[in-house]
Amino acid sequence: MRTTLRLFTLLTALLLGAMLFTPALHATAASSRPQGNSPESILLNAANRDRAAIGLPLFQWDANLAAAARLHAQRMAQQSTLSHQFPGEPPLQERAMQAGARFSLIAENVAEGPSPQGLHVQWMNSPPHRANLLDRELNSIGIAVVQSGNLLFAVQDFSAGVPQLSIEQQESQIDSQLLARGMRVVDAALDARKTCEMGRGFAGQQPFAVLRYETSSLSSLPEDIERKLRTGKYHAAAVGACEAGGSAGGFTRFRIAILLY
Repeated sequence: MRTTLRLFTLLTALLLGAMLFTPALHATAASSRPQGNSPESILLNAANRDRAAIGLPLFQWDANLAAAARLHAQRMAQQSTLSHQFPGEPPLQERAMQAGARFSLIAENVAEGPSPQGLHVQWMNSPPHRANLLDRELNSIGIAVVQSGNLLFAVQDFSAGVPQLSIEQQESQIDSQLLARGMRVVDAALDARKTCEMGRGFAGQQPFAVLRYETSSLSSLPEDIERKLRTGKYHAAAVGACEAGGSAGGFTRFRIAILLY
């Protein structure tokens, strides 16, 4: 899975329609899944309708992404302009991380216009914005719409979400993959965890090989490790996970050590 930040060209502002709004600045709540006929709910349903139409999984609502989107939408409304980053504002991945989101891939759509239905049409008619909405790798979404005068300022933040896993849960996922490849998992997780925290060397009984890596996804083993396992030289393993130092530029990482015996 790629760990990249993707920002696309800004969407051209929509022409004003007949619908009028109060001049006061108003932001809808982003703490929970949008309900009823809120602009966020309309945009979420429209996005998932178009994904379902071509057989893509539906977006899952991410309240943390929505919180990050809301702060940015408020900035756009206050500045009365579209941007993916204003002077003094953190970039997208940092905004999402600060709001509590965990991800390996992130993207954003922004727009302004008089109605949520019109915003969605414009996004779908713009190739880069449509690409975000119909990206198979992106599975989470947070949306915020802020009203200023007669315009809606909208932000969609998308991500490939990464679950919050304990050290034991991380190790368990790797254990399962090793067992599926015919390896015996030995009870030396504490040694493997200490080894994971070390820049070099190992803890405990000397293994035949020490493998360290960082990844954004625990769903598969790195190819170089797969090659080592296919040699048939190793028959047992111990797995240890350790803190990866938070996020690299906002992107969530897992840090793993495998001791081969």
